[in-house]
Amino acid sequence: MTLSMKDRILKRFLQAPGEPISGQALAEELGISRTAVWKHLQTLQEEGYTFETLKKKGYLLTNKLDKVDAASIASFLSTNRFGHTIHYLEECDSTQIIAHELAQNGAMDGTVVIAESQIRGKGRMSRPWESTKGKGIWMTVIIKPDVLPHQAPQFTLVAAVAIVNAIKSQCKNFTPTIKWPNDILINGRKCTGILTEMIAEVDRVQALLIGIGINVNQQRKDFPEELHSIATSLSIEEEGQLNRAELVAEILNNLEHYCDQYVSEGFSPIKKLWEEASGTIGKSIKATTLTEVIEGKAIGITEGGVLEIQLGNGDIKQIYSADIELK
Repeated sequence: MTLSMKDRILKRFLQAPGEPISGQALAEELGISRTAVWKHLQTLQEEGYTFETLKKKGYLLTNKLDKVDAASIASFLSTNRFGHTIHYLEECDSTQIIAHELAQNGAMDGTVVIAESQIRGKGRMSRPWESTKGKGIWMTVIIKPDVLPHQAPQFTLVAAVAIVNAIKSQCKNFTPTIKWPNDILINGRKCTGILTEMIAEVDRVQALLIGIGINVNQQRKDFPEELHSIATSLSIEEEGQLNRAELVAEILNNLEHYCDQYVSEGFSPIKKLWEEASGTIGKSIKATTLTEVIEGKAIGITEGGVLEIQLGNGDIKQIYSADIELK
């Protein structure tokens, strides 16, 4: 795992809550001097963490910041690859843009770009995405599966399954549902968007950029009034604050598992999980494509992740890309 020395020290404290750690023990464990340990602790204090010095016992971390920095995420991570390199930013234009540059410059499979806020976050069809500072998860995961370019859209569905199951593990007061192709809803209101972009040659995928935006700890006042009826956050629905770093780690744990399962077993097991979590299947919907509006009943997805709609006359129409509205 690629962590700076400062982050390795912070991770050590985060994994030992309420326990003092001696400077000498840290120095020996990390192969640095006690003076270097002290300097890194000073830097962490400048960033907002506080430490108490206990005589003959060492340092005690006395507060936890709600950050999605590398050390905070790493303290909950159990992956082999995903999240082992994390590029953390207080603010950026878009994690997707940065990830694109990193992917073209040889970033490893599972590299994460994550920010506390985005100035120009974007969703599907380049729509703006509101990224409230310090309240949500705004990240892009660079993945490099051995798949063909036509398989890339299925990874939006793989990511949706990973995210839904991560949310379920952290929240008990509601059940999130997936709206085809890239949204996760709670009680009909959107809390998550997924944007998958591909860097590819004619016959191979070089990298997939899975952009994930999740409203986590926003309250009603954080949303413009015109979004109150269509947007929500996990905190609003759960009626409590969530640990964002823990949720990020759980998403990465799941995403690595399901991506590996897809590559080794194909789409069928993912398709089953996706349909179980879907809030679209079995519903009457209106699908607006670039060329037409189709109304009918969503009856499932194909092995390629394409939505199937049964029309009033019984015919089945396959939808590759559309805006979906539940009727």
